[in-house]
Amino acid sequence: MIAPKILISACLLGRPVRYDGTGKPLSHPAIARWQAGGRLVGFCPEQAGGLPTPRPPAEIEDGLCGEDVIEGRARVVENTGRDVTDAFVEGGRQTVEFARANGCAFALLIDGSPSCGSGFIYDGSFSAVRHPGHGVTAALMRRAGIAVYSDREIDALVAHLDGEDGTEF
Repeated sequence: MIAPKILISACLLGRPVRYDGTGKPLSHPAIARWQAGGRLVGFCPEQAGGLPTPRPPAEIEDGLCGEDVIEGRARVVENTGRDVTDAFVEGGRQTVEFARANGCAFALLIDGSPSCGSGFIYDGSFSAVRHPGHGVTAALMRRAGIAVYSDREIDALVAHLDGEDGTEF
């Protein structure tokens, strides 16, 4: 049986793609093993959507979440006030296409991001207030049937994969 691939936020691999031009490498034995086994596929939805790096911070407005953005009930705005909704939706769509094309059944995404957040995101006030919710890409991935885990849930992903394919992470 071929082990399913895992799409991972490129910043979690240390790539300098975050809004502030940095990476946020995730250190865990599973990451090293999956990387060595060719199971990880890095991708940045915000860059795929055409946003530059670095870029102004962006949040989903009014304490809403990615599903609201997809349904047209909310926007993603930068702290400058610029509406970047279209770039976030396009980046999310491209991420789903990329994941499918690369055989990714799972996604390991960085929490807090208006794209990749899956456990929490920021409320749109640019005051570091978090609330439970998910970003645009995480919502689109779930709609596509791809299991989404946050960087804080890596042990749960390891347990899921161990149960599914019988291999050690």
